[in-house]
Amino acid sequence: MMLHVTVIGYSGSISASPVKELHGICEEVGRTLARHGHVVMTGGRDGVMELVSRAVSKEGGRVIGVLPAGDEGNTHNEIRIRTGMDFALRSLILTKSADVVISIGGQAGTLLEIISSYSYGHPVILMGGTGGWTDRIVSVLIDGKYLDERRTSEVKRANSIEDLERLLEEAENGKV
Repeated sequence: MMLHVTVIGYSGSISASPVKELHGICEEVGRTLARHGHVVMTGGRDGVMELVSRAVSKEGGRVIGVLPAGDEGNTHNEIRIRTGMDFALRSLILTKSADVVISIGGQAGTLLEIISSYSYGHPVILMGGTGGWTDRIVSVLIDGKYLDERRTSEVKRANSIEDLERLLEEAENGKV
């Protein structure tokens, strides 16, 4: 089953920290998503979004960039959705449109996207060891998997591409 997978994480130059240290994992995630035939959505800009999108494109996959006002995004967006909205509002469109969300590193914008994904009931997969809110949020999870007592959806952790593939397969089968 094809999923709409939103990938969130650090923005910024792909040649500067903390993004440059994540090239390998971003490329692996992108290739994996493309090989499995999933449609990939990102915020369409630089950083993790650009690295994942580039890998998806190289593998022949589809990338949708959901862009904030005034930003044309990176060159790997096959489809650009120009929201005309600021970053925070654009993020709500991005997460509402997802079947599953993968988080890689990230700062406050990524935190907003993790929380909104959870609030919408979408599974969130944290790529462990990538820093930022992706790793920090683990310390506040209830029973290691929920953001609040409503237990809206599980927040899961992938520590490898193999873990990610297993979790994506569960999502494809409606088990995540």
